This record gives sequence, structure tokens and C-alpha cells, in this order.
Amino acid sequence: MKTSWRTAALVATAASVLALTTACGQDNVTPPAAAQNVGASASAAGIGTGLGSGNGYGADGAQSSASPTPAAPAGKLTVATNPQLGNVLTDGSGLTLYRFDKDTAEPPKTNCDGDCATTWPPVPADDANAGAGIDKAMLGEVTRADGTKQLTIGGWPAYRYAKDLNSGDVNGQGVGGKWFALAPNGKKAALTSLPGLSVRKDPKLGDIVVDKNGRTVYRFLKDKAWPKSVSNCTGACLEKWPAVAPVSADDTQGVKKKGLMPFTRPDGVKQMSVNCWPIYTFTGDKAPGDTNGQGVGGTWYAVSPEGKPIGAPAE
Repeated sequence: MKTSWRTAALVATAASVLALTTACGQDNVTPPAAAQNVGASASAAGIGTGLGSGNGYGADGAQSSASPTPAAPAGKLTVATNPQLGNVLTDGSGLTLYRFDKDTAEPPKTNCDGDCATTWPPVPADDANAGAGIDKAMLGEVTRADGTKQLTIGGWPAYRYAKDLNSGDVNGQGVGGKWFALAPNGKKAALTSLPGLSVRKDPKLGDIVVDKNGRTVYRFLKDKAWPKSVSNCTGACLEKWPAVAPVSADDTQGVKKKGLMPFTRPDGVKQMSVNCWPIYTFTGDKAPGDTNGQGVGGTWYAVSPEGKPIGAPAE
């Protein structure tokens, strides 16, 4: 019995040593880099959360620790149409410009320095110039604490966002409830700044006409434009495809002026036309930028700035 007990004890001890050795061996084969990545991720996540909730800058650990890089020139400012925000001001590279609610416009004053200015690089005023659709009188400058000149729009200091990597990105919109894309007049970009009819670049369809709410405008192939505008969408059709109300030619941007006029429908309601073709929106489009009406029934198509049905069979 003693020999049996001692044998069992030795076996158990050997098993325990083997288990410990195996576990340690597993720890030892873990690449040091992997361990560092886990620690770095946790640290960055913690820092990012703290800054995001504390100061509204939207900075993260990696950005706050990085040394500032020279600011890229503003170049020729342009106006881009965003489906959710309307007309948005961009720099010469197509990057969105922003304003900060903690700044002031009268007089112009910036309150974004240090980590904030790393995440939201100030836009230099030196070479900024106004492109089409921008009143050059809106452009100004403010002297920052470090002596550099920052571009202002309507008095508001202008910034880029470090997380906007591509032309058209608006990742900074609403960050911390204090950062907003700039409209060409210095106000916060909003769909209310869209004209009655304007042109939006759709990733699949190209340049298409949109209404004042940023919704896609369509043509019905069964309609007529000459010798006069005629809509053949009535009753249930009109419930699905609401007629676009008349818009002043002065309240349009990028749309061909010739044939841009309202006409009177058989029911007495006035409807807008582009190049004399009646135009509509689609109830199946739930948000600005939707093009769910494209090609429906082989008779409904988005409208080009010249009034042509995009993607339709040859007329």
C-alpha cells in the first residue's frame, strides 16, 4: 500500500510539473510584438474614450502623442454637394473644412490648440482663394497663439479633420457635438443651404439633379417635352412619383438653364421641368442620396444636368 501510494504521488507530482512546464512554454512562444499590440490597443482605446467624452475634440492617443506635421496649403476652395449636409466647403484637395463651436467669429478667435490642433489641423490662410460659388469676401484670417495665420470663413476659423482621408469624407461632422462641416458662407452646412435644384455627383450614375432636400430627381419616359411639356403620370402614379414644384431659375445650380421652367398639369397643378421634361421625386427614396427609382419599370430614370434620362435606352 505504501509503495502504491508513493507511486501515485510521484505520478501526480510529475503530471503537475509537466502541466506547469507546458503552460510556461505556451507563454514563452507568444511573440513579444503581439503582447505589445494588445497593451497598445487597450491604452489607445482608453485614451480615446477619455478625450472623446471629456473635450469633444475627437482625439485619440496616437494622434495626441504624434508631433504636428506642417499644414497643407488650402489652395483653391470649392463647394461640394453632400447628400446629408447640402453644400459643403472643401479645400483644394477636396477635403472637408470644419468649424468649432468653442471658437468665435465676431471677433474671429480660435480655441483649438495642442492635442486639439493635432486632430483638427488649422487651415493656413496664406494661399487660400475662392473658387466657383464662394464669395471671396467670406475669406479672412486670424492670428493663432503661435503666430501663424489661420483661414476664416465668415469669421469662423477653418479646420480639417485628421480622420478624413479621402475627398468627400465628412467623418468630423458632429464630433463631440461641437464640430461641424462649413457651408460656403461660414455657417454650419445643412440641407437648407441647397438650392431648389442642383447637381450631385453620384458614385454610380455620375452628375444627377437633386431637389432642395437633396433627393434624386427623375424623368418618366412616357412624358413629352415638345411641342409642350406633358406629364403622363397621374393618379396612383403621382402618389409614388410626386411632381417637383416650380423652382426659380435663379434658385438652381449646375442645371442647364434652357428649358428650365414650370408648366401646368391637366389637374391645374404647376410642375417643374428640366429642358422642358417634367421632373419627379420617388417615395421609395427614403433619404438624400438614394436612387431607388433608377430604372423602375424601364421607364423611370435619374436626370442629368441637361435634362436627359441617365442610363435610359437611346431616345
